[in-house]
Amino acid sequence: MAHGLESIRWDAAWLGPWRATGQPVAEAVNAGQNCAAALSAVALHHAALQGIGLQFVPQSDLPAGESYEAFIFRTRQVPTRDGLHDFFNGLCWLTFPATKTKLNQLQAAQIAASGIQPVRGPARDALTIFDENAAFFQGPDALWNALAAKDWHTLFVTLRSLWAQAQLVLFGHALLEKLVSPRKPITAHVYRAHAAGPLLADLDDWMATDLSADKLATKPFAHLPVLGVPGWWPQNGEPSFYQDVTVFRPARATVQG
Repeated sequence: MAHGLESIRWDAAWLGPWRATGQPVAEAVNAGQNCAAALSAVALHHAALQGIGLQFVPQSDLPAGESYEAFIFRTRQVPTRDGLHDFFNGLCWLTFPATKTKLNQLQAAQIAASGIQPVRGPARDALTIFDENAAFFQGPDALWNALAAKDWHTLFVTLRSLWAQAQLVLFGHALLEKLVSPRKPITAHVYRAHAAGPLLADLDDWMATDLSADKLATKPFAHLPVLGVPGWWPQNGEPSFYQDVTVFRPARATVQG
């Protein structure tokens, strides 16, 4: 069974950075391999993952009572179920190994310090949001400032030509899973990056160095409905696309004291 992977449209603009690695893995799963085996076959030839000894294993290898993050930290094994969610998580490990390793270290440290609590603290909550739903933005200050201010007309209409100088890379595996069935309201938590170069490896190195629990606890994210990105959805060529205030919500008004 393909477990939904046959529904992935690899020609989608947001999957451009993921296509070269992800499409062959998906084809292997569609041909009958389980996700863990298909991902592990790629990991065997991945220099960064070889360096940390990472493997993908069936979900049944996770011992009862041990947290997912702590198990990965202890064993360098990623429990993996068949299906879109864990497929994209594995693809994130293959594409951003340093960032995923740093996230796992931060998550394991939070668990070691406070255990598994019914309610996550600010740092662990932000780590989960980042892991599941982040996107990385590199580009001109004017675009970032408009995004942070939720000034959608400026961001997508007035400054539309500036997007040619920007790079937005989706990272969160839950975000990628949701976009298999694209809907206008799907929103990313965008983190601004300043990598040394345009390559994914540059971005991975920078993110792994920049991430910290303290920084993430401040929730340094901007919210972006991803189908608004120029060139990512046919309908957004019309300015009226951005006038839907149920999706492109205005910034909250501040109360003057």
